[in-house]
Amino acid sequence: MVDFKAIETFLWVVTLGSFRGAAQKLNTTQPAISQRIAQLESELGVRLLQRDHRVASPTPSGRQMMVYAEKLIGLRSEMLAVVGDRSAVRGVLRLGVAETIVHTWLPQLIESVNRTYPNLSLEIEVDITPNLRARLLAQEIELAFLLGPLTASSVRNRELCDYPIGFLASPKLGLGQDRLSVEQLAKHPIITFPRKTQPYEIVRSLFNRPNLPPIRLHASASLGTVIHMAIEGLGIAVIPTAIVEDQLADNRLQLLSTDLRIAPLIFTASWLASPDTVAVERIAELAGEIARAGGFADHASPATQPLTDPARGQPIPIS
Repeated sequence: MVDFKAIETFLWVVTLGSFRGAAQKLNTTQPAISQRIAQLESELGVRLLQRDHRVASPTPSGRQMMVYAEKLIGLRSEMLAVVGDRSAVRGVLRLGVAETIVHTWLPQLIESVNRTYPNLSLEIEVDITPNLRARLLAQEIELAFLLGPLTASSVRNRELCDYPIGFLASPKLGLGQDRLSVEQLAKHPIITFPRKTQPYEIVRSLFNRPNLPPIRLHASASLGTVIHMAIEGLGIAVIPTAIVEDQLADNRLQLLSTDLRIAPLIFTASWLASPDTVAVERIAELAGEIARAGGFADHASPATQPLTDPARGQPIPIS
């Protein structure tokens, strides 16, 4: 009798293109995957996969089987979501997270997951958005909280929150009284997101002007390092204000008034479309609820409206 485990195994071999990828996805061994496929082919009496190439591809019968496999796995997921209790969501979910989220509501999400889905474990990796996107598309993570939305046709997105960007400095720099022009800002080192990120490129472009001296632009993959450097008076940090609320409250940092405005950073939950995404979609939904409940969505203030290039008077978006 054909069982769901064999059908699910076949689906992931075809989706990922290899026995090895399916073994990693299903947390088992390649011999176990081969045995399940052989058993399924024996029970159906047809060959489902071509094995003479590096990539496992379906035969004509396999393509027919794939249609039904997707329907069956999708119906099982729908049944679990509607009928099953929360403890039915189990296993390990690989989650990639941009560091901005780590500094805001990720702890609340983990606490809520532990309480709501006690049999689900999270493997959390923190990285920049370009790396998270690559890892998601490579099936190395199932869910990513990153700067989005992602535009690949296979990706599903859910908007989570947006964060205003501010120019922040230690009071010891004496910059908190007047409205600062780009020329005045350029006299100080600028500290921001790491290279290869959109925020970094936007910040760099702001100061890449012939009438300005060469900018001293410090980039770091650690927002904690950026915050510490700003507190020590080593430069002006250009980062989301939401992650330094404590430092602003106790006057270790000041939000500067400037001629420049940066569009809020929009974060999304992004995952690959699949018939079996119950756990992923539930965590994405829970993340959205927590972000909204914490007041992190749609809260741009007058001091942090979209960035405007004074030379053109047009907003410059980051997305």
